[in-house]
Amino acid sequence: MSNVDKQKLEVIKSYMTAYNGFDVEGMLKNLSPNVIFKNSTNETVDLVTNGIDEFKIQAEKATSYFSNREQKIINAIQENESITIDIDYTGTLAIDLPNGLKEGTILEMQGKSIFRFEGIQIIEINDFS
Repeated sequence: MSNVDKQKLEVIKSYMTAYNGFDVEGMLKNLSPNVIFKNSTNETVDLVTNGIDEFKIQAEKATSYFSNREQKIINAIQENESITIDIDYTGTLAIDLPNGLKEGTILEMQGKSIFRFEGIQIIEINDFS
């Protein structure tokens, strides 16, 4: 993590702290109005939002899925205006999901997120699990 832009890494840490705390307004703080968010599971894109309004709606909806959740940064690598972080994720489901997972199930997984910046504003987030 030593060669990563410290200011951008702090923006990511702020975003993740807000995510872990179910603080949607905090998550939005450093996002571009035109932010693009993509979530991929097993290499298949299963969610895309365009713009901060769509992102906010999805982020608010997602807060109801978990009773607690935590992303921890394991590593960060910068390439030009993008920072890729490896994460450990733990979350406890607050609801039953359509895929058969039940309320109370603890999810533990590794993933990565790629944050693309314009200045110190996040313009794109790609989550992979």
